[in-house]
Amino acid sequence: MSMSVSVEAIKMIKTSDQVSQTESQTTRAKQKKQRRNRPRSKRNRVEDSTTTANTTTESSTTDSAPTESAMPGDNSQQDATREQVMAEREAKKQAKQAKKQKATTPATKIITEVEQTTITTKLQKTAGPPAPIAAVTCTASTDTETGDKTRDQIKAEREAKKAAKQAEKAAKSSGAKVEPPVQKLANLKVTDKTPTPTAAPSSAANDEKKKPALSKAERRALQDAQTAAKAQGQGQGKKAQPAVKAPGAATAKVTATVLKELKRESVSPVKSATSSSPSKNSLITAKSKCKVKLFNHLVCAEKGASLFINDPLVHPSMSRLGVQYAQRTVVGSNARCIAFLHALRQVVQDFETPAKKEFGSSLDAAVKHHVDHLHKCRPPAVSVSNAYKQFRNQVTQLPADVPEAELKELLVHFIDTYMENQIGKAAQAISSSLQEKITDGDVLLTFGCSSLIQFICEEAKRRQVAFRVIVVDSRPTCEGQGMLRRLHAHGIPCTYVLINAVGYVMAEATKVLLGAHALLANGYVMARTGTAQGALVANAHNVPVLVCCETHKFSERFQTDAIVYNELSGPNDLVRDDKCCLKNWTAKAHLTPLNLNYDITPPELVSAVVTEVAILPCTSVPVILRIKPEIGY
Repeated sequence: MSMSVSVEAIKMIKTSDQVSQTESQTTRAKQKKQRRNRPRSKRNRVEDSTTTANTTTESSTTDSAPTESAMPGDNSQQDATREQVMAEREAKKQAKQAKKQKATTPATKIITEVEQTTITTKLQKTAGPPAPIAAVTCTASTDTETGDKTRDQIKAEREAKKAAKQAEKAAKSSGAKVEPPVQKLANLKVTDKTPTPTAAPSSAANDEKKKPALSKAERRALQDAQTAAKAQGQGQGKKAQPAVKAPGAATAKVTATVLKELKRESVSPVKSATSSSPSKNSLITAKSKCKVKLFNHLVCAEKGASLFINDPLVHPSMSRLGVQYAQRTVVGSNARCIAFLHALRQVVQDFETPAKKEFGSSLDAAVKHHVDHLHKCRPPAVSVSNAYKQFRNQVTQLPADVPEAELKELLVHFIDTYMENQIGKAAQAISSSLQEKITDGDVLLTFGCSSLIQFICEEAKRRQVAFRVIVVDSRPTCEGQGMLRRLHAHGIPCTYVLINAVGYVMAEATKVLLGAHALLANGYVMARTGTAQGALVANAHNVPVLVCCETHKFSERFQTDAIVYNELSGPNDLVRDDKCCLKNWTAKAHLTPLNLNYDITPPELVSAVVTEVAILPCTSVPVILRIKPEIGY
């Protein structure tokens, strides 16, 4: 009986050992799965090392247990191992709860030894051997050292690195001896947002850290302030030493001021608008009421007396031309271009090269000053701008080993040939190509005054063609009256109407001849205000519209309306007499007369463009601009 009892006891012990082994294996497998699924942070690595140590001790005890418990009466040891496992589980739960509680409680932490070693290794390459680092003392528990880093700790590390970089840059720029910033890193501390009862606010930076979470706008303003302070610190190379001692003082002051301004704006946004004096506001509102925002970019030419006072740097011919431009004595694209070239020729002939300077560069600077003076008197015409570009191109190509007198002769010859070819011969070529289109019985309708249209009509009269002309005019300039006088002087029968009657006389017209201020690169025609209306009425009556324009008026600018770019005349020009309703327009609020000089005619309303090259469609302007230097025009 005793033998059978002992055998049964041994079997029971073996089965209990097997159960404990299976339990330990299952717990180990669960722990491995948990370790695989968890992120590999610093705290998890420490816990994994402790759990592996515990599992190894458990495995050793379980392995030695069968040998020790082979004898009957050792069940107490098995119970002890189970109690140990349960106690370890409870200890882990308590440790997790303690860590959660510590995350909410305030704690002060200094840069760890690992972080200091990484920073010192980087600084050794630039600042030389570092000074001995002070001992690091941490008031928090050891669990927080090995746990995850908080947001404030990461910010402190970044600020420390920025301070070190700023110190290095300041030392390199100034060349002064700067203490290695590694000594200051040990004194940097990070405090949580919840203040401790013993801590006292000593600086503006600590006050800002104790404030609640910042909004997105405040964070952006703080970042801008920090970058501005960093740039200011880099610019002050001579004051590198105090910048190293207090790298965050400037940023703290700037951020404090920015936050204060943001709070003021958020609390009372109306104060900033009402703080200015009422007199200034009334002046601004009075000026803004009289202007339409759609036309604010259009500037009227200056006509002040101070502009025409004798300037020693402006040639008398150019000052006289500026007065003629401002008073509209010289009008028309060709007339303004010819007058400009005559004045430019006089400037070249009277120019004297300064001492120790080159003729070409000094002449270019002098001519540029004269052109700027003309721009102030009146915005330049496209023909004048193109002529000035060609002149500057010729000045840059002047030879350097030629006497000054010969260079002046070359430039004067260029100006004369430009006027002859681009204006004189071009008008003859356009007139000869149009003479074939004008026959007996034709009624030609034109708008305003154009020197080229006048030359064409006079040439047709010399050929004894029986035709008549309808001159359409508009206020306030009434340039068509000058066209009417010149044609009537040559014996051409004419009819004069205003633009409001163009629909009545368009049925009589057989052809519409229009001049142009400029022909844009997209095919649109820029001409005197009212040209587009006449072309529209002609298109409605199926009357062909021919635009006569020389190639020196072709522009590379693109424009589809008359608002993007235009020239303004004086609003008082629209006031006809004392009985006009616009007499006292300055006293009326929200009223400003708009006097535009030019309008834009789309290419759909133009049948063809007659140039000295050929009769072309409006869409061929880019082709002419591309081949113009090659053909010599």
